[in-house]
Amino acid sequence: MFNGLLKLVGATGDLGIFGAKATRGLFRPPFEFEELTRQIYECGSKSVPLIACAGLALGVVMAMHSEASMSRFGAKALVPEAVSIGIFRVLGPLVTGLLVSGRVGAGIGAQLGGMRVTQQIDALEALAVDSFKYLVVTRVLACIVALPVLTLVMDFSAIAGGMLLDMVVSQVSPQLFLKDAFQALSMNDYLPTVLKTTAFGLIIGTVSCFLGYNTSGGATGVGQASTRSVVFCSLLLILIDIILVKLSFFWSAQ
Repeated sequence: MFNGLLKLVGATGDLGIFGAKATRGLFRPPFEFEELTRQIYECGSKSVPLIACAGLALGVVMAMHSEASMSRFGAKALVPEAVSIGIFRVLGPLVTGLLVSGRVGAGIGAQLGGMRVTQQIDALEALAVDSFKYLVVTRVLACIVALPVLTLVMDFSAIAGGMLLDMVVSQVSPQLFLKDAFQALSMNDYLPTVLKTTAFGLIIGTVSCFLGYNTSGGATGVGQASTRSVVFCSLLLILIDIILVKLSFFWSAQ
């Protein structure tokens, strides 16, 4: 047990050093714009259909539960507010982060792990290419850039899903639903969400790159890197979300 604790502390320290190095690399040349653009496309654009479909379903489910709960108290008119506040403040960022960690985090872990065990990373370094800058920093920055945009896609897809359900069940007009939904929101509901998702992107990119970049053990190691990327990213997102929610309450109180 003591040895396991030492390994955990050591791995946490290595991850912290790796993350600090990646963060520092974001602001130092050379800037690999071509590779960065490709990674933003891989992490962001290719995730849009998944995020949009999940947001639509999430909005429908939230509207259904809100409709059933609030009808007991004669407050069905508050369904748009409940959906918008729940999505923008709580569920949108977290669900987006978890979905991206499953799709993008696993992919980054497997891709870099495969490059490590097949010595492609060593080949890049032999060609005088900064493999860390080219492979890691571009992926971390791509996740940071993509997460806020994907979160907005999730939020507005969920609002659309809730609106469709309310139109069918309660015959509420789209104009009235959207007016009530966005009237309940303020700038304090947008800014903390954007800041939160950039932190989520940093976590997903750093953890998955760390596990993939330091893979060993052949095909088994690649599989472990992919699986651990999803597990560790998901756990860290939930833990960090608790801290950031508390900080957002402090922000709102100012």
